[in-house]
Amino acid sequence: MSFYQDHILPHLINLAMRKAELVPYRERTTSAAEGRVLEIGIGSGLNLPLYGPQVREVLGLEPSPRLIDMARSAATSLRSPVTFIEGSAEAIPLDKGSIDTVVTTWTLCTIPHAIPALGEMRRVLKPGGQLLFVEHGLAPEESVRKWQNRLDPFWKPIAGGCHLNRPISSLIEQAGFVITALENSYAPKTPRMMGYLYQGRATP
Repeated sequence: MSFYQDHILPHLINLAMRKAELVPYRERTTSAAEGRVLEIGIGSGLNLPLYGPQVREVLGLEPSPRLIDMARSAATSLRSPVTFIEGSAEAIPLDKGSIDTVVTTWTLCTIPHAIPALGEMRRVLKPGGQLLFVEHGLAPEESVRKWQNRLDPFWKPIAGGCHLNRPISSLIEQAGFVITALENSYAPKTPRMMGYLYQGRATP
């Protein structure tokens, strides 16, 4: 792994995701989590302080050792136990039906193979479990989509594999989920091509 990917990129991602305007979206997503929670791409642990008392355990899956190290400090003040798992969402090292809630926040854009990863999330969820998500992706306006498609090949290499143009709700449904709640909006103070949001809930 290059110095940029191992040291600089994690800090850039952390700074971007700390935007105060994004906190309400994080809070709405994490407030509905319950039971044994698997957070995909836990990053530096920005969501950890937001989980409520209905969460009894958090498992944080993250491929970057550097970000896991950053997240450990955020976990020290949590009432619920937190376990960090270094690994990929395309091969989650957990048993089938062992998770009550899967949480993804601005994660599906960077996973290389999103549908297999979502299939893994569905596999580890209990039959009555839930996927809670807030993600950015493909916008409905043709003018915005044009720029997303045009810039995506250049954006991905410099942004940790982030895609600007993934149709998030379609990917979730293709992976075998049923979306039970969905809100779409543009994030405030964010360029439209990077800020079209999908926030909702899905069940296996």
